[in-house]
Amino acid sequence: MRQYRYNYVIGDLQGCYDGFMRLLDLLAFDPSQDGLWLTGDLVARGEDSRSTLAMVKQLSDAGCCHVVLGNHDLNLLAVWRGIRPAKDADKTAAIFADSAHEGWLHWLRRQPLIRQIGHSATATRLLVHAGLPPCWGIAQAFALAGEVEQVLSGDLAVLDGFLHGMYGAEPSCWQADLQGQDRLRCITNYLTRMRLCDQQGKLEFGYKDGLDAPMPLGYRPWFGWQPQFDTNTTQLYFGHWAALAGQQSVPYIRPLDGGYVWGGALLAYRLEDGKTFAVQYNDFG
Repeated sequence: MRQYRYNYVIGDLQGCYDGFMRLLDLLAFDPSQDGLWLTGDLVARGEDSRSTLAMVKQLSDAGCCHVVLGNHDLNLLAVWRGIRPAKDADKTAAIFADSAHEGWLHWLRRQPLIRQIGHSATATRLLVHAGLPPCWGIAQAFALAGEVEQVLSGDLAVLDGFLHGMYGAEPSCWQADLQGQDRLRCITNYLTRMRLCDQQGKLEFGYKDGLDAPMPLGYRPWFGWQPQFDTNTTQLYFGHWAALAGQQSVPYIRPLDGGYVWGGALLAYRLEDGKTFAVQYNDFG
């Protein structure tokens, strides 16, 4: 892994190319010296998913950009493979109209669901799209994510089988003896769709509001339960939950989806000094 002058963790791009470019300008980002860490959902609802995906791939090839997959990225793979039709709200058709799209999507399917940011003797910094459930430790999370990553990056027939079975809310709680598609779906839902869960890790998929709204009885944000790792030495950076607007409620997390595509802000957090940068939404009509 390269050593960077500055490391920036950036929230969900959602295909918002203009916002991404304006944010990089604000950061005075230098691809020869600096590193980007993206929380996933690279594409979907924004004005230019094609240019966004192409730029992220270009920066990745240059060795300065690292991503994890979000639920919208996985859905894009399902559309590519003919498993699902494109959603009306997703502006991804231009991706498939570009002759380079096969290369982009083969690259996308080889990206992980969880990453460690850099290497430090004193701290563990993790990048994930949705979060880590209270029923998993860090080593377990990497191992389970690896099971899904192996399927995503492997034989296309196996990939297609996974994508066919990826959608659904059950099983809603992790059990070590889960097998096959149920096991892979549960792992994927934790890492890419989770917001609320109960103390045992049972997921609730309907809630999308902020922390002040009433929550279903027995459920809390996944970070509202005691995790199975040392919160003094671990920091989690994640996206997915736009209603949090980048506001944190416990010290070991850093939410970075500012809801730019919904009229909010695109956020970047600089690891070296803890400074947050933001660009506000531009309305493309």
